[in-house]
Amino acid sequence: MHRRRFFTNTLPLLGLAALLATGCVSARPDITADTSALKQQQQPKQDYQGLKRKVAIARFSNETEYAKGAFYDKNNDPLGKQAVDILSSRLASSGKFILLERADADAIQKELDYAGRSASAQKVGADYLIIGSVTEFGRKNTGETGVFSQTKRQIVQAGVNIRLVDVATGEIIYAEEGKGEAETEATTVLGYGAQAGYDATLSDKAISAAISQLVENIINNCMDRPWKSYIISAEDGMILMAGGKKQGVKAGDIYGVYERSKNVKNPQTGMMIEVPGKKVGEVSVLSTGGSTASNEYAVISVTSGTVDTAHPEKYEIRERK
Repeated sequence: MHRRRFFTNTLPLLGLAALLATGCVSARPDITADTSALKQQQQPKQDYQGLKRKVAIARFSNETEYAKGAFYDKNNDPLGKQAVDILSSRLASSGKFILLERADADAIQKELDYAGRSASAQKVGADYLIIGSVTEFGRKNTGETGVFSQTKRQIVQAGVNIRLVDVATGEIIYAEEGKGEAETEATTVLGYGAQAGYDATLSDKAISAAISQLVENIINNCMDRPWKSYIISAEDGMILMAGGKKQGVKAGDIYGVYERSKNVKNPQTGMMIEVPGKKVGEVSVLSTGGSTASNEYAVISVTSGTVDTAHPEKYEIRERK
């Protein structure tokens, strides 16, 4: 009787263990620190109809010790290139910019050479330049062990610094650091369950989360400053302005004409200050032409004020705010 009672009482325990092994095994999905950016990406994208700014990413360096072995090549750093690709993708998805290639400009020129086109690739000047660096990057593993279960976590943390420079003045108009984190978790019960192997995608997610914190501010700082252009030709009664359809310029648009800004030195700080020129008139867009950011133009006419078409270099054209 005693032996029968022993087996009878242990059956529920074995059944409970089996239930734990099958019902409590879990693998927590990857989690990024910036969930708001993920929600924005899931929303339907609306085409931007306004004026687009020309932006270039000058460089994105890796200032950490991550992956810097004996054969490290700073010109081919995977972490820096990864950050450039993520930031470029985020800015492009906004539809508010014409992105200009800088990091792989040499590769573009080589392709022209291979194709037998000896001429240099057309270079377009950017309105804003982005300079960035990965300043923090680390991976750690943690775990917890219970009576029947074991949990393992992989955590990757990243820090990214961004500077946004107005090319016309050399002024840093925005600088900030963003931090992101990504993790994965796996739990086993009585030896059953998901195994927490090395997850290389966590690096992407952590850097992406850090950059996501900065993208909106980059966009706002660029868009808050007025769109600018210049008169490129004024002959035979026809006035041409740089910029066209790809930049958001369309027939019927009205822009202000201003005297070119001047840079003067502040004797107190020794820094150069941009002194905006006064408004002298307005122009209206009659039509647009060209096919790329480098050759687009708009035909304009002066609708008010006085513009010295013999000296178009004296003026800059700005959107009306």
